[in-house]
Amino acid sequence: MSLTLHFHPLASFCWKPLIAFYENGTPFTPVIVDLGDEQSRAAFLKVSPTGKMPALRDDARDRTVLESTIVIEYLAVHYPGPVELIPADIDLAIKVRQADRFYDFYVQEPMQKIVGDRLRPKDKTDPFGVEQAREQLRNSYAIIEEEIRAKEMQGKTWAVGETFSMADCAASPALFYANKVEPFGDKFPAVKRYHDRLLERPSFVRVIEEAQPYFKLFPYNNG
Repeated sequence: MSLTLHFHPLASFCWKPLIAFYENGTPFTPVIVDLGDEQSRAAFLKVSPTGKMPALRDDARDRTVLESTIVIEYLAVHYPGPVELIPADIDLAIKVRQADRFYDFYVQEPMQKIVGDRLRPKDKTDPFGVEQAREQLRNSYAIIEEEIRAKEMQGKTWAVGETFSMADCAASPALFYANKVEPFGDKFPAVKRYHDRLLERPSFVRVIEEAQPYFKLFPYNNG
């Protein structure tokens, strides 16, 4: 297999390309990165000098591809499968990319702010920044709630249009982890319904199952 994905099973941004791989049954070699292990870290930095995951290495084309969205874009172009994660229709593709950016910037990033703060020493935490992140998540939920309600009224299941796309690859980890730190509660029922549909998607089920052994490392409120 020419494709090697360097990732960590717990990392939310790594879940995006994993879902894309599993959606289309694209063969690849998985390499789990442990940044706390000197040897693993050194090997990964040769692939991704920034130390950011995920990183895709394509030996057949002598290419290294970084960033989760770009990895999915790369697969769609050079290793397409039966599930068209980026639509051929240009206008629809723009909507998919816009939704992908929304879930990354306005759900994943504030979620990671909250998670990261829990990992800080007690005298280095940022309560004000965490509350800002929570406010951003609640605002994002409200936006998603309105969009999902409108789509459900049209009989549409997924984030954009009627088929599973890169937008849903982004939404899956974003909503999964965001719900852990800022629960949807009863205020956002459409968001919860969409989240539950994502949880039933076989590709996402597989990602979660593979992450199970690592969930003990996630900084839950009560440890």
